[in-house]
Amino acid sequence: MATGHRALANLTAVLLVPFFFAWLAAAQPQVCGDSGNYSANSTYQSNLGQLSVTLPKNASASPTLFAVGSVGSVPDIVYALALCRGDTNASACAACVTTAFQDAQQLCAFSKDASVFYDLCLLHFSNHNFLSDADGQGNQFIFQTDARNVSAPAAVFDNAVGVLLNATADYAASNSSKRFATGEEMFDTGGAPAIYALVQCTPDLAPAACRSCLGDIIQKMPKYLSGGQSGRAFRIRCNYRYELYPFFSGSPLLRLPVPAFAGTPPSPVDISPPSNKRGQRKRSAAKISASVACTIVLVLILSASAFICFKKRKPLKKQPAMAFHNAARGKCMIFDLSTLQEATENFSEENKLGEGGFGTVYKGTLPDEQEVAVKRLSQASREGLNQLHNEVQVLAQLQHIKLVRLLG
Repeated sequence: MATGHRALANLTAVLLVPFFFAWLAAAQPQVCGDSGNYSANSTYQSNLGQLSVTLPKNASASPTLFAVGSVGSVPDIVYALALCRGDTNASACAACVTTAFQDAQQLCAFSKDASVFYDLCLLHFSNHNFLSDADGQGNQFIFQTDARNVSAPAAVFDNAVGVLLNATADYAASNSSKRFATGEEMFDTGGAPAIYALVQCTPDLAPAACRSCLGDIIQKMPKYLSGGQSGRAFRIRCNYRYELYPFFSGSPLLRLPVPAFAGTPPSPVDISPPSNKRGQRKRSAAKISASVACTIVLVLILSASAFICFKKRKPLKKQPAMAFHNAARGKCMIFDLSTLQEATENFSEENKLGEGGFGTVYKGTLPDEQEVAVKRLSQASREGLNQLHNEVQVLAQLQHIKLVRLLG
């Protein structure tokens, strides 16, 4: 009996939300709809077969690894959507979508409506025109979690995951043509030093629709995934995943420090002698250094962005000022040095755009193909940190259509 309980504890828990009426496989969830069945050798099956050939090719050939399509006419028309994970490659994308078509027709045999959610791709086809859902707010969604819980208090961990998912969702919705982003947040779970997240929307969603789609399933996270060491939420138009290990390719697109919110778990008991205050001074110095580093990154990116704006003299669309407000509240997205070196080809002279106050400005390209300007602070700069901090506080609150948006 005990063995049976241990076996059940090792299974991945899959949580179904109303409007989904099928049980999901733990590793590869699939959902079979209730919009009717088609017959063998029917026109609907033939149309579905055509899409199973064209959609993998179209998705893998797209820069955003995304494709939609339809074949036939009412009542045998088939609509389909395929989306591959933003950090995969074309060949893996094509293989995943091809397999998804095959598995969907086996797991949901003769069903006119089916969804398959794999690690590297998702597929949905239906006899209803779900492609007209421009806001991504369909009723269908699903949650999948690990039965193992973190040792940290569940509410505190859930808050930390929420901070990471929301920041990563902001980046994906506003800063990526793929509507894709990855993030890392420092947080001691008792067994791992950080939390890693990946979020994605279908690229045809507008930024606001993408953020709204993600926000809805992020808001439901504590109800369905509370305290789990990992979690996934799937919608046809958006999804997210978090783990206690780096599961995506490449460096995270954004890095967050330990979140500052009420209910932070108490620090571990210090077993060192009470009279030893050197460790406390080191920890305080580390916190001050982190704050200074965050401030420097903010002013560098803001100054460089303004430089590019006035250099090119191109009209800019009005962008959300959320990042400026975040900076004003003491928050910022931190790009590590290796990411900036890769983006600027190690600060290559060929990417040099010019000299600015306190340093040099370089052109760079982030892993999500977004072009940015990076300002490298001159080692000879003697500007006081207090004055620098004051300037950041002022600049971070500026909002104007002639200023590009601060990234981090």
